[in-house]
Amino acid sequence: MFMGIPFKICFRDAVIRDPRRYGTTAMETFFFNRRPKIAAEELQFFFCDEQALSLNPKSKQFFISSSVFKTFGSGTWYDYLECEVFRVEGIKDDPDSIRKIHGASQHRENLLTDLKTYKPITDLVPKIRILLLGPVGSGKSSFFNSVKSVFRGHMTRQAIAGSEITGITEQYRIYSIEDENGRSLPFMFCDSMGLGEKEGAGVCMDDILHILKGSVPDRYQFNPHKPITPNHPAFITSPSLKDRIHCVVYVLDVNSINTISSTMMSKLKRIKGEALNYGIAHVALLTKVNNCYEVLQDNFQNMNRSMTYQSQIMSVSKMLGIPIPNIMAVENYASERELDHLKDVLILSAVRQMLRAADDFLEDLPPEKTDDIARMSQHCI
Repeated sequence: MFMGIPFKICFRDAVIRDPRRYGTTAMETFFFNRRPKIAAEELQFFFCDEQALSLNPKSKQFFISSSVFKTFGSGTWYDYLECEVFRVEGIKDDPDSIRKIHGASQHRENLLTDLKTYKPITDLVPKIRILLLGPVGSGKSSFFNSVKSVFRGHMTRQAIAGSEITGITEQYRIYSIEDENGRSLPFMFCDSMGLGEKEGAGVCMDDILHILKGSVPDRYQFNPHKPITPNHPAFITSPSLKDRIHCVVYVLDVNSINTISSTMMSKLKRIKGEALNYGIAHVALLTKVNNCYEVLQDNFQNMNRSMTYQSQIMSVSKMLGIPIPNIMAVENYASERELDHLKDVLILSAVRQMLRAADDFLEDLPPEKTDDIARMSQHCI
């Protein structure tokens, strides 16, 4: 039975000295749903009716229950560098909120494990390339920053995000994703200039076509009035399968779905048509969700059919012909300083769906085409 005031304990800088591993171990922020007890200079925390963690501020050590947090073994005291304890406001006497927070933390860890161990379905592609496309200010760069922050374990803003009126991205960027240990993961995000409403504003359609084929290099400087040509010194004339885009993501502001202009919709449909010609997978990402707590069902596996944005999802599916399972909704990180596990679940779930769509594309390649690519790769070696 849930009772008392919820608390959370956060180990500052997420570093704990683990004498058994002779190094440092990342530590999560944990939530507890009862008042802590003080006994023999120890601060004892509970989840449900089980003692989950004992903290000794004097010796800077803690003891953790392996039945609650299976990452750690039992019977050992761990050293820590610094920690803080907070009273959680707004969810007092609300067992559903506590369960959801705890469930989100567990599901987040499962998603992180799945993505860190992910491998593309074919050895011909060492890293999946995911292209983010959408109107100016739709949240493309912010989504990449959010993904990178979740994997790094802290807020990071490598890509400079713009506003709803003026975008910032003027270069074509190919970003790698690394985990908290600096290990590069087998997928990358390609960020481009936003689509403009007027002719001569935003990324050129011809540039997008060359990006899809893998002919545009990293850090190419966009010119809205002059697309890249094969005469450009950095133009990739013979891109291989690994250079191509494997999944196109149409990034749209969920609050602007019903006001998308016919000009913008025409551009999106044209891009979709070209992507289909190349057999490239495509999904939609709806950003700027106001309440991420209502997006997923309680088991975090599927979207909540009664969520506020269900009509926008249906509209996108109808306008772009994208199956509903391939339309995701997220709330990007913007001005936050700390991560939110429920936001992370939405972000990680979206990435997983993008990779699944990319694998479908690679698996659907004609056998003769993959054989040709394999022979070319061996010849290059």
